[in-house]
This record gives sequence, structure tokens and C-alpha cells, in this order.
Amino acid sequence: MNINIYYGGRGLIEDPTLYVLGKIEGVLNELRVNVVRYNLYEMKSTIPTLPQTLKDADAIILAASVEWRGIGGYMQEFLDSCWLYGDKDKISKLYMCPVVISTTYGEKEALTDLKNAWELLGGMPCSGVCAYVNESVDFEMNHEYADIIEKKAENLYRTVSQRRKALPSSSYAIKQNIMKESLDLTPQETEQLSKYASDDYYVKQQKEDIEELAKLFKGMLNQQESDEDEFIKAINNVFHAQDDFSATYAFIIGDMDKTLFIRVDGAELVCKYEDVTDVDVLSKLSSEVLSNIVKGRYTFQRAFMTGEMTAKGNFKTLRMLDMIFPFSS
Repeated sequence: MNINIYYGGRGLIEDPTLYVLGKIEGVLNELRVNVVRYNLYEMKSTIPTLPQTLKDADAIILAASVEWRGIGGYMQEFLDSCWLYGDKDKISKLYMCPVVISTTYGEKEALTDLKNAWELLGGMPCSGVCAYVNESVDFEMNHEYADIIEKKAENLYRTVSQRRKALPSSSYAIKQNIMKESLDLTPQETEQLSKYASDDYYVKQQKEDIEELAKLFKGMLNQQESDEDEFIKAINNVFHAQDDFSATYAFIIGDMDKTLFIRVDGAELVCKYEDVTDVDVLSKLSSEVLSNIVKGRYTFQRAFMTGEMTAKGNFKTLRMLDMIFPFSS
């Protein structure tokens, strides 16, 4: 029989969880069980590969130390890795004995979290050890507590050796529904993914690629913002007021997903980006066409006649655009 222990504490000498694990290991060794312990705090960068170690196990012990709240980051990362990279068929045949020792509060909640997590993974949780420890020395010197822990270890051995069945749980049904949405990967594929996840160079390279893409998109965004400023600046610079003329225009710039609003009232000009469609002339064009217009390459009238700009409204007011804004002169 093979039983793996995954310890999620920080490895502190005064951690009472280590005392409990020592007692359990002693009993299992006497019963000639092959016990392997994995200290997660020593394997920070390789935690994603640990689900591979479940393959040869008949049962596992998940040991968490509650120092202030919950099961801790290392244990959570291990469970996440089991969900992402673990062989679900193998996990469904694995018994899990939770060991949760608290020095503050919340050992029962943490025990429930471990059981629920293992059930969602498809595994079989069994009776574990749950305790609050105020003084480590008093706890370790108490022979009655030691007897309880040893009996829990013996019960684990009997449960695994006899392959005891568990009553059905709603968590299994939930897990089945969730798994329908997940990727159907082979054990080899999940193993490869877990290796990638624990490969510091690969992860670093991925982060660098993401940063490079972020810079690229940021540059594109800055270019777009630059174009937006250029349009408003050019329109304000070239504005040529017409006596007794007032009108409103809206240019929907499709590729920028913005609307450029212009209001002319004699010598007064308002030019800004605003979602307004109730205007005298409503036009649609691309940022490239508008850029060509403000750079004087061709006029509003030419853009309209060639179909590069569409417009509806008062066409006399539309023709006034080239007089108010003589970019090509």
C-alpha cells in the first residue's frame, strides 16, 4: 500500500501539524505502508507537477495548518493543480484523509473545504484529524490525544485496504456538470501542461510575450488617441467662419468607434467627441478617410462623391464643409 502526504504548512518547528503527521507516519510504517511526504513549501516552483505523484498512490493525506484563515496558499495551489493537470480517473479511485490543525480559529471550516474540494475532483474523502492547539507542548504531551491520532491512522489503513465505499454525494453530480465544460485531455497532455506551468523559463517567456503584446496594443491605443487629437486640432486650426451660418455635424468614425461632433455658429466653433446623432448632417467614414481630408489630400465633397464618406441630412449644409474647413486650399 502506498500513501502520499502533502503538507501545506510552512515547516515551522512549533507547527503541531508536523507532530500529528509524525504520529500518523509511525503507525503506517508499523503497518508496512510505503509513506512518502511532500512538503509543499519546499516545492514552490514544482507544485503544478505534483499531481503526477498521485499515480502510484492508494490514498493521500492532505495536511493543512490554519495559522490565521483557511488552508493556506500552498495547499490551494496544489488542489488547483490537481483540477487543472490531475488524472481525474486516477483521482476518482483515491481516498483522501484530511489533517487540519489550527492555532487560531477555523479548523472545522478548513476541514470542510478540503473534503469538498476532493469530492469536486471526484475523489473519496474519509475521516480525518481536526483539532485546535493552544499550546504545542501540552498537546504533544497528552497521551489521550496521541491515542486518538493513532486510531485515526489505523482507520485510514482499514478504509484503504478494505476499499470501503462511501455514500453518494451531490458534489459528484456538480463535478460531472463542471467537467463537461473542461478540456478533455489525455494523461500525457496534462503531464506536459503541468511541466510547462512549473518551468520557470517557459513562464518567464510567456510573461515577456504578454508584456510585449501589451506594449503593442498600448502603442496602437496611443496612436489612436494621437489621431483623435490630430483631428480636433486640425479642424480648429483651419476653421474659416462664415457670417450668418450655423449648423451641426456628426462624423461617425467606424474603426475608432467614436463620433466627432462639430457645431458652427458664426465665428463660434465647438469640436469634440460625443455620441450625438440629432444633427443637420450625419456622416460615416473611416479614420483613414478623415485623416486624408484634414491633411488636404482631398475634400469632404470628393469623399462623399466617391462613396468613401456617406451622409444624410441637408446637402446644402454638407457642401458648406469645404468652405468652413478649407483643408486643401
